[in-house]
Amino acid sequence: MIAIMDQNLPRKLLLGLTGGIAAYKVAELVRLLRQSNIELQVVMTEAACRFITPVTLQALSGNTVHTDLWDPRVANNMAHIELSRDCDGIVIAPASADFMAKVANGLADDLLSTLCLARECPLLIAPAMNRQMWDNPATQRNVKTLTNDGVTLLGPATGDQACGEVGMGRMREAEEIFAGILSYFAPKILAGKNVLITAGPTFEAIDPVRGISNRSSGKMGYAIARATLDAGASVTLVSGPSSLAAPLGATLIPVVSAAEMHRAVMGNITGKDIFISVAAVADYTVKQPSRSKIKKSSAALNIELTPTVDIVGQVAQMPDAPFCVGFAAESDNLHEYAEAKRRRKKLPLLAANLVQSAIGGDDNELILFDDDGVHPLNRQPKEALARRLVEHIANLLARRLTTRARTTKKSNKAKT
Repeated sequence: MIAIMDQNLPRKLLLGLTGGIAAYKVAELVRLLRQSNIELQVVMTEAACRFITPVTLQALSGNTVHTDLWDPRVANNMAHIELSRDCDGIVIAPASADFMAKVANGLADDLLSTLCLARECPLLIAPAMNRQMWDNPATQRNVKTLTNDGVTLLGPATGDQACGEVGMGRMREAEEIFAGILSYFAPKILAGKNVLITAGPTFEAIDPVRGISNRSSGKMGYAIARATLDAGASVTLVSGPSSLAAPLGATLIPVVSAAEMHRAVMGNITGKDIFISVAAVADYTVKQPSRSKIKKSSAALNIELTPTVDIVGQVAQMPDAPFCVGFAAESDNLHEYAEAKRRRKKLPLLAANLVQSAIGGDDNELILFDDDGVHPLNRQPKEALARRLVEHIANLLARRLTTRARTTKKSNKAKT
C-alpha cells in the first residue's frame, strides 16, 4: 500500500501506545500516517516504553513523545487535557487488555488513560493480546462496553502470537490499521449501496501450463474496492489472478478466465446498485485448449482465438441495470476510443488511461467520460484516484436518483 495525501484524511491524530510486543508494528504505522501528511502527537504508557523507546517514536513522528501525566512542558501542567484538544481522533495501538479495561470502566491513572477519559474526539483502538486474554469473558464484556460507548475497534486478527500460540488477539498489521483509520474518517457517500467490482487480469489457457494473459496487477481495482468500502458500501470483488490481499470487509470471489469472471458477475449482479468493471478482461480466448501440454517443435503453432463475452456491455443492457462504470486502457487516440466505447456500451461513466502509464505501477492518471463531458484526474497514487472516482460516481448516482424521483412524481401526478 502507498500512503496518500487526501482532503478527507484527519489533520492531526494522537497516537497512544500501551505495553505489548506488537508495539514494534507501530513504527510502520507512524511512517504511513506521516507520509499521508497527518501530524502525530505520540503518548506512551510506562509499559510501552519497555518494548519500543520514546526516542524511536519521536524521530519517526517529528514531535516530542509524552509519557508523564505531570509533564511540566505542557501548558498549565494539563497534559491530560491539552494534548488531545486539537486532534481529530485518538488511536491506541497496541491496546492491551488492561488498557481496554481501564477505558471501558472509566479509570484514569496515567497520561494515556486520562487523555481518553477527557477527550472530545473519536477513539479508535487496535487490540493486541494473548488469545486467552481476548477470549476471557471480562475482556469480551469490556469490548461490548467500548463499542456501546462509540469506541471503534480496529481488530484484532487471528494468527501466530509471540507466546507461540495461535488464535484471536493478534494486532492487525500497520497497513490494515492505516486502512481502518482512512475508512473511519472517509465520508460515507455510498452508505447502503451494494457494489460489484471486477479487478485484475484474466488467464486464458492454451494447455495445462500455458496461457494468454496481460500485465494488469489488479491494484486499481483493489484500490477502488477499498475506497467504496470506506464510502460505506457493501462490496463484492470478483478478481482475476492477483498477489494482492483483498480489502478487509470485501467479499472476494477469485476467478481465472474471462468465462469464469462472466459467470461470477452474472451470478452476483442481482441487487447491486453499482457495477465497476475495472478488470483487464481478455478480449479473446483459446477456442480449443489442449488437455495435455503442447510439445515444443520447430514447426509453427497456430492457435485459433474466439471473442470473449462483453461483461460490462451485457450488464449495462439488463432491464434493471445497476449504475455501470467501465474502464478503457488505450495505447493511442485515448479520447476518441474511450468516448466511442462509452457510447457503444451505453455507460453513464467510463474511466480511461494510456496503458503505458498505468499497468503495474502504484500511481496512475485517469480521464473520466460521462454525459457532461471530460473530467481529467491528474497523476497520483491509485488509492487517491480511487477516492476521486468514487466521489464522482456518488455524485452521478445521486443525480440519477433525483431525476428518477422527479420523473416518478410527475408521472404519479399526471395519473391523478
